[in-house]
Amino acid sequence: MVDGKNNSAVSHQPSTLSPASSSILHFHLVGIAGVGMSALAQALLNAGHAVSGSDRFLDQGRENLGVLETLRRAGAKLFPQDGSGVTAHTTAVVVSTAIEADNPDLAAAQTFGVPVRHRSELLVELVAGQQLLAIAGTAGKTTTTALVGHLLVELGADPSVVNGGVALGWQRPDALGSARKGRADLWVLETDESDRSLLRFAPDWAIVTNISKDHFELDQVVALFRQFAVQVRTGIVCGPGVAALLRGHTAAKLVELAATRPLPLGPLPAALPGRHNAENALLAATLCERLGYAPEAIRAALATFQGVQRRLERVGACDGVTFFDDYAHNPAKMAAACAAVQPERGRLFAVWRPHGFGPLKLMLGELTDALAGVLRPQDAVLLLPVFYAGGTTSSALNSDALVDALVARGVAAELAPDYAALEARLRAALRPGDVVLVMGARDPDLPLFARRLAAQ
Repeated sequence: MVDGKNNSAVSHQPSTLSPASSSILHFHLVGIAGVGMSALAQALLNAGHAVSGSDRFLDQGRENLGVLETLRRAGAKLFPQDGSGVTAHTTAVVVSTAIEADNPDLAAAQTFGVPVRHRSELLVELVAGQQLLAIAGTAGKTTTTALVGHLLVELGADPSVVNGGVALGWQRPDALGSARKGRADLWVLETDESDRSLLRFAPDWAIVTNISKDHFELDQVVALFRQFAVQVRTGIVCGPGVAALLRGHTAAKLVELAATRPLPLGPLPAALPGRHNAENALLAATLCERLGYAPEAIRAALATFQGVQRRLERVGACDGVTFFDDYAHNPAKMAAACAAVQPERGRLFAVWRPHGFGPLKLMLGELTDALAGVLRPQDAVLLLPVFYAGGTTSSALNSDALVDALVARGVAAELAPDYAALEARLRAALRPGDVVLVMGARDPDLPLFARRLAAQ
């Protein structure tokens, strides 16, 4: 069974940020509404620390599924992104790689001599000296993290969890559901390869869901996960094809789904549509079995999983049309999401907003191949312009380049210049039996748009 006292962990030093720590520290999080930062904010609040934060969406009066209001209720203090939330008594200003160097909060930190720390550094301190189960991979890790956390809760292990998405059974008016307060000596953590921060962790067990081109070229991604695998202490549960890439590069035991004894899961809950989610469920269940839990208990726990917000989340149906919302933003995720919800008789309308000019340029060919490979003649793609949140990134290549590439491959694709045009186009086209799948990261209006369509 899971036993944090009898397993090696990230560090032999106790955590200075754990609930057992006697000192209350103040952390100011820049971009606190983001999926990663908001989860960290919740985890720090769970540990008893003072948390404040700023966000450009707060300044713009834009909401993201109630994230900011929930953090307020949880005890976080929110400030404009003008440096006013940072004082001489602030322990650290916390950033992610998305924060620009000229951010006013960073200038205030420099004025007061407050250290600036990356989000992952705080996570490392939270889990220091404890048993860590790390979930990694280029796709599926958020759902798999939620699955592992849910299974261990139902199995009585009471883990602490920090995830990049909201587990739908865990949210409350004062809790986001992306961070769960449990035992201080057992953690389930989603780790991020996009900024290489997963290399800060040396987990006891890990899951690597898959390895594919995303934020970097494929050879760079493979090298990154091999380096991560070296740091895993006991074992790695591998998605299909992963073990072959890691074998010979780690002393950890590799447990590959295709090579391990089958673990029949029984009927999956409705919250897990699609083949990729069946693989996610099997990965989570296999890890729990390796931790010593009985297959029958794992199956019973899996049946009560409610899903993850914005991970193929069914947000409603209206006049025979079903609406899904998903965070998919790379080729593998988008293709898997489309395949999972394509109706047998109706049409799929796939809506996507690229989350950055750089990622669109890097993945243009793979995106074209993925969508052209999964969409049928009756399906269609509607693209919004690239989401731009500020900064100095080149905007030379926009969504129309992907539209042109898809049309050349025979896909019904078109550009919607804004949300009003997109809504009008969908309302004119939809008929009973159709499915609308809204996909994309970063833009807080995407999930709101999906829910508004479903409600009307």
